[in-house]
Amino acid sequence: MPEFIKHYVRAIDWINRKVGIFAMYLIFPMGAILLYSTVMRVIFGYPVNWIMEMSQFMLSAYYLLGGAYSMQMNAHVRMDLFYGMMRPKTRAFTDSITILFVIFYLIVLFWGGLSSTQYSITYNQKNYTAWAPLLWPVKTVMTLGIFMMLLQTIAQFFKDVAEARGKPIA
Repeated sequence: MPEFIKHYVRAIDWINRKVGIFAMYLIFPMGAILLYSTVMRVIFGYPVNWIMEMSQFMLSAYYLLGGAYSMQMNAHVRMDLFYGMMRPKTRAFTDSITILFVIFYLIVLFWGGLSSTQYSITYNQKNYTAWAPLLWPVKTVMTLGIFMMLLQTIAQFFKDVAEARGKPIA
């Protein structure tokens, strides 16, 4: 593989590792606000209307920012009917073909995310609830997560091609 591709793969792996580790820790503030909601509702009898939406927004950030890290760690779910019986080079070749479909899907998803984020910024879009939060912050984070997943998928494609050729990128 050319040296610039190796640098690209290493840089994207490093960035997604840092973002993924950050995303892992979002579970703690999400748990804290859900605990706060429970205490306020059960003990004080005061329901807090923003908690459910905020926890949904945080959960979206949690899994979208962590998706690229999961791919990097090879932690995504696979249907292992024949895949486990293949040799490593055959697996890498198969992955390099099938990942092209994932790249196409992520490009379309990213395009839609950009459009939706632009719309929410332009029109100051709010959610139709009592809390009525602005939607552009969560849409921006979601689009960023999809973009990071796309970059990681491209890096994974390069890794698979190198592995199929018998010269893995270290």
